[in-house]
Amino acid sequence: MKTRMNLFASVLFIAASLSSCIQSSPPSTSIAEKALSAEDLIIKGEYLVNTIGCNDCHSPKRMGERGPEVIPELMLSGYPGDRPVPKASADALKNGWGLLNSDFTSFVGPWGESFAGNITSDPTGIGNWSEEQFKKALTQGKFKGIDGSRMLLPPMPSANWANMKDEDVKAIFMYLKSTPPVRNIVPAPILPGALFPDE
Repeated sequence: MKTRMNLFASVLFIAASLSSCIQSSPPSTSIAEKALSAEDLIIKGEYLVNTIGCNDCHSPKRMGERGPEVIPELMLSGYPGDRPVPKASADALKNGWGLLNSDFTSFVGPWGESFAGNITSDPTGIGNWSEEQFKKALTQGKFKGIDGSRMLLPPMPSANWANMKDEDVKAIFMYLKSTPPVRNIVPAPILPGALFPDE
């Protein structure tokens, strides 16, 4: 009888142990936690690019019925390299103003004049960049994402994206790499002394 009781107790203990193992197994991964496909990342990247306002500065525009409108074939290609650079007003800067051109692709301030970069998939844009370079440019403000390079000039708001999740950076990068290439070599920044040489 004692042997049967010990056997019965052992069977109950094993059953309880197995039951607790089954109950304590990790929950299955939710849909939100699953890795996104490349296509899903590109869709997310397009959403992020449009939401955080990349077109505001990086896309040339023309005046439409509702104000400046992105020129579709030049989207995200930066300040047009073949466009003459208009003369900025030194008096406006002396009076505390910052300036921007009519399509928001060129900016003048105490740093001189900066031009929005080409971020299309063309080699004159980010076509030859690695994802790591892109991350450094976006989140650390490094020119071309290269260690030891100069910092990106205003109004590039890299500090706003310093803590962006890696998946979001990847999504933006993949979307930009999927854009139509636009060949456009953006002018180099103009330093304050060269911007107003007679001042």
